Amino acid sequence: MSIAPHTNLAALAARYDVFLIDQFGVLRDDEHAYPGANEALLYLKKLGKTVVILSNSGRSGDYNAERLVKLGFDRAGFDHFLTSGDVAHDILARKTAGGTERTRCLTISSGGDRNLADRLGFESVKDARIADIVIVSGSEAEKVPLSIYRLMLEPAAQRGVPCYCTNPDRHKLTTGGRVAPGAGSIALAYQELGGPVRWFGKPYPAIYEHAQSLLSSPASDRIICIGDSLEHDIAGAVRASLASCLVRTGILAKNSDAELAEIADGYGARPDFLMDRFKI
Repeated sequence: MSIAPHTNLAALAARYDVFLIDQFGVLRDDEHAYPGANEALLYLKKLGKTVVILSNSGRSGDYNAERLVKLGFDRAGFDHFLTSGDVAHDILARKTAGGTERTRCLTISSGGDRNLADRLGFESVKDARIADIVIVSGSEAEKVPLSIYRLMLEPAAQRGVPCYCTNPDRHKLTTGGRVAPGAGSIALAYQELGGPVRWFGKPYPAIYEHAQSLLSSPASDRIICIGDSLEHDIAGAVRASLASCLVRTGILAKNSDAELAEIADGYGARPDFLMDRFKI
């Protein structure tokens, strides 16, 4: 039995005014746009809907928006692009304001990304023994074993250096649709080593509060969250008391209905609707 009734985008558009839409697994994979995703965004905008792309990315929303455009998405298809990195930036900027010494930051990411540390004016370092702060924003666990990450981070964890995880996804989609440990798995390893971790992004409330602050005070029952992860997208929507729709692409694409039900119940987060994919 399905964990939620099946629906389509037209039915959701008739019922909701604001769409908070996940990026990876809904609109795209690691390399390509999903067929029909761009047209679906433009369809919502043509109907006058507000579209916010809500992503567990450590990079800024502006950076991610540019990447979408390079993949063939029309910038007119969404109003805002908000990331967990944006939320972390706002909070860390307030936390570190007024400091007299430059913060030494070790960033764990993919592709050498130091976006958040650079935006905050931190000094980037590679040695956990001298870091004042650790940021985990991405993962290259498809080629770097978690055991290596643990060895790299252990000196900071043993000193109690605060870690800020700007992408809590425990799994990531890699080339060819394969699944590998995500940034969230690295942050969990840091936590297991004894280091303190603060989490940003879905399913935590700050990103939903920030997203709603961008809107013109719509009624909460007119907002729907669309995502591919029960652990993050759907659980986050439930915590924020918002409606949700799970798409059957992305991280859970190969799971059976019975497996989905078990996962959903484990997180106490069943979606209100199911869609095969995000398209018209």
